Amino acid sequence: MSTDTLEKSTAEMVKMNGMQAINAALVEAMEADPKVIVLGEDVADREGGGVIGVTRGLSTKFGDMRVRSTPIAEQAIIGAAIGAAMAGYKPVAEIMLMNFTTVAMDMIVNHAAKLRFMSGGQSQVPMVIRTLTGAGNQTAGQHADFYEAWFCHTAGIKVVIPWTPADFKGLYLSAIQDPDPVMIIESGKTLFVPMETPANQGPIPIGKAQVVTEGSDLTIVSYGQMMFSVMQAVEELGKAGVSVEVINLRTISPWDKETVLASAEKTGRLLVVHEAGRNFGPGAEIAATVQETLFGKLKAPVGRLGAPYCSVPFAKKLEDAFLVQPPEIVAEAKRLAAMG
Repeated sequence: MSTDTLEKSTAEMVKMNGMQAINAALVEAMEADPKVIVLGEDVADREGGGVIGVTRGLSTKFGDMRVRSTPIAEQAIIGAAIGAAMAGYKPVAEIMLMNFTTVAMDMIVNHAAKLRFMSGGQSQVPMVIRTLTGAGNQTAGQHADFYEAWFCHTAGIKVVIPWTPADFKGLYLSAIQDPDPVMIIESGKTLFVPMETPANQGPIPIGKAQVVTEGSDLTIVSYGQMMFSVMQAVEELGKAGVSVEVINLRTISPWDKETVLASAEKTGRLLVVHEAGRNFGPGAEIAATVQETLFGKLKAPVGRLGAPYCSVPFAKKLEDAFLVQPPEIVAEAKRLAAMG
């Protein structure tokens, strides 16, 4: 039984979804520290509290000075957040959709991520960038891409992708208190699925993965909304007699090498599943590290499942084919389990 499971067994539980968990984390952080501010397109209540209502109620509770709706100008949003962070505030800046981070890449990559390094540690940029993405809702190629690998490749910024409402609450609390920039990628349907959550969920350490289920035949590592597909696949694999250890990575950079390596060494087999493109995706880094470290101890080559090398399709049948589906996970897991 994992530590998370032990904690849940003794905690008072409530049912909430990811949106409610983010809102609860922001309320808690803003009540505790007047320096925590929120800015982004349509985040104030008069515009509906964000594109899907995550920040609803915040401007009414904390005022327009702390919850600022901005023009449609992603570079300005991040630039203002960087300035506020350097002046002692803790801004939570929303980029409505992850594809729109492309407009603010200079501010994110050349400024937010590098100012501590380029100032010799004299300047800190304690800011959170929150953004939404994910296929499955027919929002097509300019609204649904997973670009986490871009930011994982950028030194100075942490990258977090929660799965459960508990992840959202705990990781947001930690990200807001982090002295460096943290990008939180809100993954598709993770925001809408209600799940049992500790009522008093506290901070979850950034960089620490969660062992969701323990197993002996194969380790599967995933994150974000792909975890739903993984858990469906694991149920089918259990019926087939394949014992799977599932790791919810939570933080993509820095990723929890110790937990993944320990699990892969125990089971002898590893499969990485993510929604991002398989080519040059985070799974490649994980696979390479595990192969290098555990060479000779693995019973099978590390498996990887990810999206094909193309834009996210709009047509529903093509979008379904684009996403990694539970039957693919089952088939690849069985192939790996039969080796060695």
